[in-house]
Amino acid sequence: MKNKEITKKIISGKFKNKILKLPSKNTTRTSKSIVLESFFNTLQFDIVDASFVELFSGSGSIGLEALSRGAKNIMFMEKNAEALKILKANIEQTDPNACEVFAGDSFVNIKSVIKVLDKNDESAYFYVDPPFNIREGMENIYNKTIQMIAFLPKERVKLIIIEHMSSLKLEDKIGPYNIKKSKKFGNTTLTYYQSN
Repeated sequence: MKNKEITKKIISGKFKNKILKLPSKNTTRTSKSIVLESFFNTLQFDIVDASFVELFSGSGSIGLEALSRGAKNIMFMEKNAEALKILKANIEQTDPNACEVFAGDSFVNIKSVIKVLDKNDESAYFYVDPPFNIREGMENIYNKTIQMIAFLPKERVKLIIIEHMSSLKLEDKIGPYNIKKSKKFGNTTLTYYQSN
């Protein structure tokens, strides 16, 4: 079918049924609805009034769903110009005052995000959805992502969620963070990490 999933709706919460635009499939990969549903069923009320960071955010559908379900503020991180334009348009559909966009390389901008959390003396949920490493130029993306996670200061992290290819076996421990649980949805798996 042509033009499938060029838009998607916010599933639940105060912005339910708002229509979000999606970048082309060549630009970013959209999280499947079943993955989204499972993730938000797991967190449910935990994200209410919490800070939420979406790395490699693409259209921002995860962060905006979190906002709709009561998260206090969302920090989006995206590098691709087309995706950024769509992300900003999607934010306008919801609550721009609760959103901050860090444009550019997530591996560089993570320092700025931590500074914001430091300044506000807050910890956040980190949703990490790197491009699959089968894409050209992305062969090293998972190694870089894991190194970045290992250096996140644990007093700024409530929970880290990694959306990744099911064929990728992640370590039980990344820096100070241990696997809490892992759930597979076909080719995609969500793995949750938390410090003790």
